[in-house]
Amino acid sequence: GAGQLRMEFERLKGELAAEGLFDDERKRRIPEMPERIGFATSPTGAAVRDFISVLRRRGWRGELLILPAKVQGAEAPRELIDALRIAQDLDGLDLVVIGRGGGSVEDLWAFNDEALVREVAACPVPVISAVGHQIDFVLTDFVADLRAETPSAAAEIVSNGFLKASERW
Repeated sequence: GAGQLRMEFERLKGELAAEGLFDDERKRRIPEMPERIGFATSPTGAAVRDFISVLRRRGWRGELLILPAKVQGAEAPRELIDALRIAQDLDGLDLVVIGRGGGSVEDLWAFNDEALVREVAACPVPVISAVGHQIDFVLTDFVADLRAETPSAAAEIVSNGFLKASERW
């Protein structure tokens, strides 16, 4: 179980790192005040509710588009890839967040799928990977432009520029 998954994780991580997919030079800056965000996640999960709650509390006034996808199980990688492709077709999207709340290694495994990791790397819009809890790491975290410890932390990052701007008023 977990030992086999850990070995697969390390093997794929090494291959992708050797290709340069995790290099800092390829990472893009996250917009300071994104106004239009796509969030690839389960529309019914706690992560999306937490994300929205933090944005509201911090005064973010942009547009959030939920890009629905399963976030665990065999179908999740394909649905997350489809959500990222939809995001790429949307005009004026400043940022994409991909994520879910915590769970077991098996629950988070979809975010270690090689095809999904490559899709995150190829996304022309900056991407934040916000998967699990602070101690969880998945391969989308390494390839994304930024890793957030949790979906709530991603919302704090997204809304930080708006919070700073409101403090000036």
